[in-house]
Amino acid sequence: MAPKSDVSRLSGTDLIHADEAFSDTNVAPSISVSTTFKQAVDGPLAAALDITRDAEMFRSPDSKHVYSRYTQQTYSRVEAILSKINHGYAITYSSGLSAAHAAFLLLKPKRVAIRNGYHGVHGVLEIYKRERDVEIIDLDDDFRPGDVCWLETPLNPTGQVRDIKYYADKIHAVGGKLGIDATFGPPPLSYPFKWGADVVMHSGTKYFGGHSDMLCGILVVKTINEWGQLLADRTMTGTMMGSLESWLLLRSLRTLHLRVPRQSSNATVLAHWLHKIANTPEGKEHDGVPGGMVLQVWHDSLQGRGSKGDGKGGRPEFEPKEQMEGGFAPTFGMMLTKPEYAAALPFALEFFIPATSLGGVESLIEQRARSDPGADPRLIRLSIGVEDVEDLKSDLRRAFNEIKKGKAKL
Repeated sequence: MAPKSDVSRLSGTDLIHADEAFSDTNVAPSISVSTTFKQAVDGPLAAALDITRDAEMFRSPDSKHVYSRYTQQTYSRVEAILSKINHGYAITYSSGLSAAHAAFLLLKPKRVAIRNGYHGVHGVLEIYKRERDVEIIDLDDDFRPGDVCWLETPLNPTGQVRDIKYYADKIHAVGGKLGIDATFGPPPLSYPFKWGADVVMHSGTKYFGGHSDMLCGILVVKTINEWGQLLADRTMTGTMMGSLESWLLLRSLRTLHLRVPRQSSNATVLAHWLHKIANTPEGKEHDGVPGGMVLQVWHDSLQGRGSKGDGKGGRPEFEPKEQMEGGFAPTFGMMLTKPEYAAALPFALEFFIPATSLGGVESLIEQRARSDPGADPRLIRLSIGVEDVEDLKSDLRRAFNEIKKGKAKL
C-alpha cells in the first residue's frame, strides 16, 4: 500500500507501535549483533534476488534475514517507524553524509542547484563530481532537464526556512528532481513531501537520534521502486548503520513527539529574547543583558510573511509558518559584535555545552568557525535542548555580563 501523504500531526502511538509487526515477546527490543543468520529451508538467498524487483519483500516483517549488509531485525523496525512518520519509504545509513551521497547516486544529476547550507554536503558533491561531469549552479539560476535542486531547509546554521513549493515548481517545470535536507525540521515540525519534495534526507544523528550518542543518515522516497534501488545501492556500498546505532535510534524514536516540540518552543522563546537584545543599543540593556553585544539573530520565527529565506528567491506570499506547521527550528544562529565575544561565550556558560552537532536533549553552542572554517568568526550556532527555558536565559544573561565586564576569558 502506498504511504499516506496527508499529514496533520506526529502520532506518539505510531512512534511506539508502528514496528509492532516486527516485535517478539520482549517489551524492549533486543540488540541484534549478528552479522549472519540461519538460512531458511524454503527461501532463496537474498544475494540471489533482484532487490529492486523484490523490494517489498525486504520490508516485510516475515522477511528472512540472511546477512546484515542486506537487512537485520533492528534496521527493519527503525525503517518501519521512519516510513510511517515521514509518509514515505525510509531507509537508514551510517551517517547523514552517506545518505546524501546515496541520494545523488539515485538522482543522477547533470547539474546540482545548491546554495549555502551544511558544508559537509558540499564536500560530498565534490567527491561525487570526481568521475562525473556534474556542474554546480545556484538556486536562482535557470533550470534545465537533468537538473537536481538540493534545498536545505531550515538552513544550517541560521535556522531560516526556504520555500519548498517555489523550488519544487521551478525544478519540476523542467522535469528535474527536488531533494530536501530537512535535518533542522523533522516531524512534527515539517513534512517536505507536502510541498513537492521528491527525496527527503535527514541526518538522523540529530533530532531522530536526539541524545548525541549515535550516527545515522535517513533517506525517504515516494515509491517502493526507489526504495528498492536505494537498498540495492546500500548493499553494494556498505553504508548501513551499525547494530548498536540502529538500536539506539529505535529507542530514541519513541520520544520524538515529546522532545522536538519542547526544543522548538524553547528555541523560539530564546530567539525572540535574543532578537530584542540585538535591537538594544550599547549603553542600555534588555532584561539584564547589555546592549551592543549581539548584532543579529536569525530564526524562522523571525522571518515573517514575504521572507525569502537566505535573501534570494522565494515567492512574495511565502509564509514560513505554513511550511513549519508543527513549530519552528530548534537550532538557530546569532552574530555577535566581536569575534572575541563569540570565542568566549560558549565557554562562559553552564547549561550550554560548547560542542558541535545539534538535536540532542541538551543545549549545545559553538563558535561556528571552529567546525566550519568558512564561517564568520562572530557567528554562534545554538542547538536548544529540553531544559527549562528560563534557566537557559539566566545562563546566557550571566555569561554576557561576565564577558562584558571582562570577567570571562577572551
